[in-house]
Amino acid sequence: MKTCLNALAAVTIEGPILGIETSCDETAAAVVGADGTVLSNVISSQHDVHARFGGVVPELASRAHVEAIEHIVVAAMAEAGLSWNKLTGIAVTQGPGLAGALIVGVNYAKALAYALGIPVVGVSHLEGHIASAWLQDPSFPASCVVLVVSGGHTHLYRKIREEGCRLLACTRDDAAGEAFDKGAQMLGLGFPGGPALDRVAQTGDPRKIRFPKSSMRNGSLEFSFSGLKTSLLYRLQAMDQSQITATLADLAAGYQEAIVTVLVDKAFAAVRQSGARALAVVGGVSANSRLRVLLRERAERENVHLSIPPLRYCTDNAAMIAAAGQQALRAGRRMPCDAEPHATLEPTLSVPS
Repeated sequence: MKTCLNALAAVTIEGPILGIETSCDETAAAVVGADGTVLSNVISSQHDVHARFGGVVPELASRAHVEAIEHIVVAAMAEAGLSWNKLTGIAVTQGPGLAGALIVGVNYAKALAYALGIPVVGVSHLEGHIASAWLQDPSFPASCVVLVVSGGHTHLYRKIREEGCRLLACTRDDAAGEAFDKGAQMLGLGFPGGPALDRVAQTGDPRKIRFPKSSMRNGSLEFSFSGLKTSLLYRLQAMDQSQITATLADLAAGYQEAIVTVLVDKAFAAVRQSGARALAVVGGVSANSRLRVLLRERAERENVHLSIPPLRYCTDNAAMIAAAGQQALRAGRRMPCDAEPHATLEPTLSVPS
């Protein structure tokens, strides 16, 4: 397949990369320098747009991206202190995500790259989350286990320097982030649900109200959270509103504990089974305060090198897309003129080393 500018195939990527992220409800742009330093990271959230609906409305998300993307990209360039002619490439989230939202980012990136005469590459949103493990800690081992845990994904990968990433396991039904959001909705905690549930759970006791933790037979690393949501629903149906109000913090804490302990147990089981001595936990759910505490405690006990990105790189952002795109561009990947977004996750994920 031909690239938009055929002569770009031989371009050396030795300067700053612009990253663009529009996979869901954040319009984001960032610039990463040739040495991997984050020069800017600008994010426009749509939480106010979607709050009254209790979740992301795809059509509204797409419109908000159209309105915001030019402003956000210009702001990222200004924050980085760069003129357009200093860019050597552009990276954009090509999927997975909301189709309409992805189209906005992909088309904008292709048009801008063509106008500037520089190469553009599409990267997987999960590639971006994985790359975030090295943004703050460039010395983190290239061979490790990676847990990608977000609103749409709960995946375990084995990353090996020479081979990219190999999928170890994923969720059979709901992602952990979806379980957080739906649980928060049932508890009446508002949108976005994950952070709201985390805040309330911090004032509760996770031992007072216990919920079942999913486990698979034969030591499987796969996840399942649909049964947990059902358990919360049935428990709430058996309570009146005064009981729910009186125990809200404990309900949130117990529900959260059932999610995060499974994530921690599976992640460290994958570390043991793979023989790796390093674990990266990335994605929006990695911002959960209880999960971060349990991960650090277990990593210290088991002498495992742990990487959890700073909060600004946990949720959707463009710095991680720029970092992943930088690797992809240097490996020779380019986006064809006729490239389209892919809303669903591709069956394989190859991350350049």
